[in-house]
Amino acid sequence: MARTLSVSDSIVVAADASALYDKISDPTLMGGWSPENLGATVHAPADTAYVGMTFDGRNKRGAIRWTTRCTVTAAEPGARFAFRVHAIGRRKPVLKAPIASWEYRFETTPDGTRVTETWTDDRRSWPDAVADVFDKVVTRGHTFADFQRKNIRRTLANLKSTVEQQH
Repeated sequence: MARTLSVSDSIVVAADASALYDKISDPTLMGGWSPENLGATVHAPADTAYVGMTFDGRNKRGAIRWTTRCTVTAAEPGARFAFRVHAIGRRKPVLKAPIASWEYRFETTPDGTRVTETWTDDRRSWPDAVADVFDKVVTRGHTFADFQRKNIRRTLANLKSTVEQQH
């Protein structure tokens, strides 16, 4: 069976789309919601995200820590924020390769904003069998799609809790 290359989930947050976009499009804040991300360093700080902006994300899974290089691919205030992960390394992102893409969409609802987070596996050139073995080693027995599905659910729940407690 071919591996799943994209997963997503949504949650409604009692906040407006612009406010949520401002939080999510600031990669330095992601560590406050994500179960793996510890925050980021933006290479050319700006007041708002823009297409082409790069940042290094600091991440952890158990005792393992790593850094990724990311480039923003969509920055539409109040509507869509996306980036691709294209380098990885222990302390510095030195290994360059397509890794993953992340996207956040914002849709106004009667109760606030539906936030949809999507992860896409950009390791298209990997044979499914190789990806399956690698994924199960680094996620302790899961495919990346299943692992990221749980991470997305936790990230969105944490975002909702944090934002709604601030109001």
